[in-house]
Amino acid sequence: MTEFLNNLLFIFQRISWLSIFDILLVTLIFFGLLYSLRDTQAMALLRGMILLIVGIVLLTSLVELPAFSWLAQSSLPALILSIPVIFAPEIRRTLERLGRAGTAWQLSSKPAEFEIEQTIRAVVSAAARLSARQHGALIILQRLDNLDEYIRSGVQLSARVTPEILLQIFYPNTPLHDGGVIIAGARVAAAACVMPLSASGILNRTPDRQMGLRHRAALGTSEASDAVTVVVSEETGAISIAHAGRMLRRLDPDRLENILLAFFRPQDEVRKKKWFEKILPNLFSRKDEK
Repeated sequence: MTEFLNNLLFIFQRISWLSIFDILLVTLIFFGLLYSLRDTQAMALLRGMILLIVGIVLLTSLVELPAFSWLAQSSLPALILSIPVIFAPEIRRTLERLGRAGTAWQLSSKPAEFEIEQTIRAVVSAAARLSARQHGALIILQRLDNLDEYIRSGVQLSARVTPEILLQIFYPNTPLHDGGVIIAGARVAAAACVMPLSASGILNRTPDRQMGLRHRAALGTSEASDAVTVVVSEETGAISIAHAGRMLRRLDPDRLENILLAFFRPQDEVRKKKWFEKILPNLFSRKDEK
């Protein structure tokens, strides 16, 4: 015990502020990696790799197996080189977000606050009427990240946002009802846009499995950008909202309007995110009403 305390005291004596900063920096990097991989299929791959490495280390250290130890040591460099290949989508997404950090809202002119409120009320009104009729819809509201890549995949409109135009776009069997509508500022930029599908397993763990491609596209869009996505279920009429890889479901029009206003009002950006995260524990806590 005395020797252990002496060793511990020796370690603390050698620690400096620079060492503490070094440890915190490494801890922050690992935290950022794990946080970016949360609720994704890559997390399961990471857990599998960690268990495999720990198992190999324990086996080679506890039991003398020369041939197996040689094989493990020879395979370790190849395993390290395979990490960028396995986690390529997550690495690319992280680098894209870093590259887009601090960019301005990609609009010809930033809309005034009253225009933002009018746009949000039009979206809420359309979502409520689509929900009552059980017409499926996928509405993407652009924020800081540029969505030109997805706008080019659809039919460009550049129309003023009104409930009527959104109802017409998502009326069943019309040419534009499939795909998503992208709203940039106070304009409908394009309709029938092809959006990315979610690669996470969040939707597979919900109590009910009624969510189809629209919900996966809504979640995938929120994973690939900072856009806020409103989705209306064609089966149940339930209204959901997705942002930052998370989805809130079973929203009524008033709550939907409050959330959208919290995101798009030009003040208190930090408080918006905290408010959204505060209501995240309600995710998937109840089943959709049929």
